[in-house]
Amino acid sequence: MKNTALTNLHTALGAKMVPFAGFNMPVQYSGINDEHETVRTGVGMFDVSHMGEFILKGEKALDLIQKISSNDASKLYDGKVQYAYIPNEDGGIVDDFLTYKIDDTTYLLVVNASNIEKDWNWISKYNTYGVEMKDISDKTSLFAVQGPKAADALQGLTEIDLAPMGYYSFQKGVFAGVENVLVSATGYTGAGGFEIYVDNEHAEQVWNAIMEAGAQYGIKPIGLGARDTLRLEMGFCLYGNDIDDTTSPLEAGLGWVTKFTKDFVNSENLKAEKEKGLTQKLVGFEMIDRGIPRHDYDIVDAQGNKIGRVTSGTQSPSLKKSVGLGYVDTAFAKDGTEIFISIRNQAIKAVVKKPPFVK
Repeated sequence: MKNTALTNLHTALGAKMVPFAGFNMPVQYSGINDEHETVRTGVGMFDVSHMGEFILKGEKALDLIQKISSNDASKLYDGKVQYAYIPNEDGGIVDDFLTYKIDDTTYLLVVNASNIEKDWNWISKYNTYGVEMKDISDKTSLFAVQGPKAADALQGLTEIDLAPMGYYSFQKGVFAGVENVLVSATGYTGAGGFEIYVDNEHAEQVWNAIMEAGAQYGIKPIGLGARDTLRLEMGFCLYGNDIDDTTSPLEAGLGWVTKFTKDFVNSENLKAEKEKGLTQKLVGFEMIDRGIPRHDYDIVDAQGNKIGRVTSGTQSPSLKKSVGLGYVDTAFAKDGTEIFISIRNQAIKAVVKKPPFVK
C-alpha cells in the first residue's frame, strides 16, 4: 500500500483511511454528507496525490499524444488543458486523462491512480518518436480545492489571478511561498475550484497554508467518499466503474472527445462503430421509488427483461434521493424513459435523466 506525502497528517486529522487504487487514502473526516455540503456551498480540500503525472518532452511530443489520445491535442495552446481518453486496440478504454500544454515541446499528462503503470507502458509502446518521458507521480502532490469560495480562500496565497482563470486552463507561479507551483481549474465536483500541483517536499507547507487561509471561509479537509457523491451528481465518469478496458467510448458518451479529423489508435474501428450505430448508451437516472442503485445491479424493463446494468449509484446528498449511471439498450436511453433497477430481486422504479442531476 502506497502512502501520499500527507498520510500521517490525514490520520492526525481523524480521517477514516481506506485502500484505494493501491494507496492508503482518506475516505472521510467529518462524514460524507457534511463534507459534500461543504464543497457545494463553501470550500473544501481533497488530497488527490494518488493521481499519476507524466511529463512528455521533445519535438515530437505532440505527435505521440495525437497517436494515443482520442482528442485533438493540436488545438491546445500554452496554459490550456484538454480532456480525452486513451483508446485500446479492442474498442475499449485504457484510461481517461488530462493533457496540459506547457509549451510547444512540453506536455503534462494526468492519469488515474489505478492505471499509472498500465498507461505508462501503453504510451511507451507507441513512443516511436523519441519523446523523452518522465513519470513524476511519486514525487508530486496534488490538492483539489473545490467549492464556490475556493478563489477567495486561495487568492491571498498567490499572485496568479484566480477568479478570471478559465475552465480547463492553468498557470504556473509562486503559491504559498513555493516557486513553480502549477495551478489549474479543471475540477471533478461541478462546484468550481482549483488543483494545486506541488513537489512532495513542499506538500505539508502548502496544505497548511491553504487550511489557514481558508479558515475564515469554513474550509474543511474532504475525503474520497464525498468526491464520489459530488462527481456522481454531475454525471462525471469514474474509470473502473463507468468506463474500462471493455467499454466502448462511444457508448459511454465520449463521442465529444473523439476527433476523427486525425489518425489515432483504433480510430478506424471506432469510426465504423459510430457509422453502424450503437446498441447501448451510458445514461443517467434518478430513482422514483426508494432504493439505492449499486455497481453491477441489473437494469430491467417493465416486464423484468434485462436491458442494462448500473455502473455507479448513490444517495445524492443535495437532492435527498438516489441517482446513478448505467448502460441501457438504446431503445431505453431517451430522457424521461421509465426503467427499473433490480435491488434484492425487486424491480425499483427509476427514470432516465440527462446529467448533471444538480445544476
